[in-house]
Amino acid sequence: MSARTRTSSLKERLAYEAARIMVEQGLSDYDRAKRKAAERMGTPNRRQWPSNEAVQEAVLTHRRLFLGHVHERDCLDLRENALEAMKTFQGFRPRLIGPALSGAGDRQTGVELLLFSERPEDVLFALMEHGIPWQDAERDFRYPDGQRQSHPLFRFMAGEMPVKLIVLPMRALRNPPLDPVTEQPLRGADPEEVRRLLADANPA
Repeated sequence: MSARTRTSSLKERLAYEAARIMVEQGLSDYDRAKRKAAERMGTPNRRQWPSNEAVQEAVLTHRRLFLGHVHERDCLDLRENALEAMKTFQGFRPRLIGPALSGAGDRQTGVELLLFSERPEDVLFALMEHGIPWQDAERDFRYPDGQRQSHPLFRFMAGEMPVKLIVLPMRALRNPPLDPVTEQPLRGADPEEVRRLLADANPA
């Protein structure tokens, strides 16, 4: 077996181990899952680690193979909850991103929305207006020019499902950050696209 083949095989095994960790532990942080997988398999060299996109594909495969109908139900529940949250925050041009959009999520990873506003406090006021208790944090994103920027994040629970609202400036609609999985511009899905996903999953 050539060195290239061994590296490819190792990356594949690491991807599936990281995916198993993400599913079993409800993680959404790809780098953390890869570190755990690498520790278990004794592979500290990051050059031998799989890409985030490879891990996401492995998560999808794992969930389809081992969870079946539960996976399908989770996808529907996540997107239905996302649509409800998008209605609540429709004034901020919401976009669904992350595992709930890709299909790799579950009730533990919950829903992630991008909201757009020059004043993050306006999102806070909307949470207060709707009587929604929240916790605040930050989310880092990398941009096409190489810069990393931190953006406000508000987290709340919709029943037993976590919802995260990440507030970006309006200019990010034209110049979005990079998707941490695909490294492509992170545009997400608007409410109409989410409705189409739900309709496709529930054909008349």
